[in-house]
Amino acid sequence: MSRIGNKPVVVPQGVKVEIKDRTISVTGPKGTLNKQIPDRISVSFDGTQIKVTRQSNIATDRALHGVTRALIANMVKGVTEGYSKELEIIGVGFKAALQGNILKLELGFSHPVEFPVPGGIKIETPKPTLIKVSGIDKEKVGETAAEIRAIYKPEPYKGKGIRYVGEIVRKKIGKAQATGK
Repeated sequence: MSRIGNKPVVVPQGVKVEIKDRTISVTGPKGTLNKQIPDRISVSFDGTQIKVTRQSNIATDRALHGVTRALIANMVKGVTEGYSKELEIIGVGFKAALQGNILKLELGFSHPVEFPVPGGIKIETPKPTLIKVSGIDKEKVGETAAEIRAIYKPEPYKGKGIRYVGEIVRKKIGKAQATGK
């Protein structure tokens, strides 16, 4: 029994939900999101709540039941509140700047790294060492933040690199300190 899948998704005022041809469309003050509904899952909307049900009790249906309900809840939250992730840059001389639709990162490489901002995503640099990624699609925001972080992952010896705000990077001791010399 999927506990998450059985919970109805409460739709706040100002959000319009449309279910047509195995596609659910959620429109709110921040924008519109669409998602395909799996074949063995059915979705109903009664004006205030979205209910997700499954056809049978086989393992794939049980898995899809909770995932579909969670994705729909993320869509509703995205079009009303939106999602954001913050990244911090740590390292001497490391910085980020937004120039038009391109995020320029200076990370100690021989050249600045240019990251094109994907559609539907807003990137801000309030400080040269802070990057804020925001948007209405939770999956896109997380993927974009992960791509930026992958450019220079935090290394475990000095801690330099790009990391999420609040991420803890465990530091290792270097070779010289490990031998005790």
